[in-house]
Amino acid sequence: MLLAPLLPRRGLGLAPLLAAAGRRWATQAKPRPGRSGALTRERRRAQAAVGGAAAAAALAGSRAAFSLFSQEAEEATEEDAEKGESKETEDAIIFLLKKAKMANLAFLRGQLEEAEKLFKAAMSFLLAGDMKQDDNAIIEMSLKLASIYAAQDQDKLALAGYEFCILTLEEKIDKQQDMPTEEERANTRLLLGLSLDSYARYLLAHSQAALAQKMYERALQISVEVQGEKHPQTVVLMNDLATALDAQGHYDDAYAHVSRASELARQTEHPEAHVVLNNLAGILMHKEDFSQAKEVYKEALKRAEESGDGASVRHIREELAELAKRRRRSQVAGGEER
Repeated sequence: MLLAPLLPRRGLGLAPLLAAAGRRWATQAKPRPGRSGALTRERRRAQAAVGGAAAAAALAGSRAAFSLFSQEAEEATEEDAEKGESKETEDAIIFLLKKAKMANLAFLRGQLEEAEKLFKAAMSFLLAGDMKQDDNAIIEMSLKLASIYAAQDQDKLALAGYEFCILTLEEKIDKQQDMPTEEERANTRLLLGLSLDSYARYLLAHSQAALAQKMYERALQISVEVQGEKHPQTVVLMNDLATALDAQGHYDDAYAHVSRASELARQTEHPEAHVVLNNLAGILMHKEDFSQAKEVYKEALKRAEESGDGASVRHIREELAELAKRRRRSQVAGGEER
């Protein structure tokens, strides 16, 4: 049994992606003289907070999906509309900041229902501020919502979210001339890679390894082209692609990918190198290269202990015990054949 996909998924970070949102808020109402500096700082804080909130892995679904947003957020938007122009802008930023921080905290604590409500409220508020549905900020929060629905076994909503994110980003990339800067084009491609990665993990968890493999292959290609082969996320994707291949019994192809991932993990001092090495050992075991598998498991165990990853330590020890059993069975079978 492989650990992957167990490496932490890091979002793109929406601070740069929400810069456009900040500009949209600014064009709706001008701040009073003497307050522009404070407002700019609040805007930067709001953008950074939403970036953190959308960092790990989707519903938005379609236009119908947005009808699920909480009434609380809609009422807050109406109340803000009745205030003065500069007050409206400042309140909008503060509201977004609070919702984003609360959503992220709830998600990290595993309070998925609360996180869902808060993410919907933040998205509703951004859309009410004239942000488009295909804005990268909206899509990344939609991806976060899809991961919540996947964790709750709400498969229809999760699938709708993944489909929305992937198809919308593909359409957006096809119209690259509409994106003003190279940075935005790169961020959009990386967000597509993140969506493909998240969807692949969902598929793998639902025993659809062949389709997961295709998603991982596309995500890996994007990561290599935009970030390079040695980037931490590229190593993660190589590792996870190997897991999908291993699940289908394609051990040689799986070994090719995971051995390269482990080599890069060692070179770059990847913080999750022990997870990659564990997978390498597991695939070696499936290939019945028991001696080499044992050596790699030992290295993975040492690194896991040094990193303080107790869950991985326990898992690797279980795998070593399984390796010993398989090795004995193989020896017995070989003796009987003789």
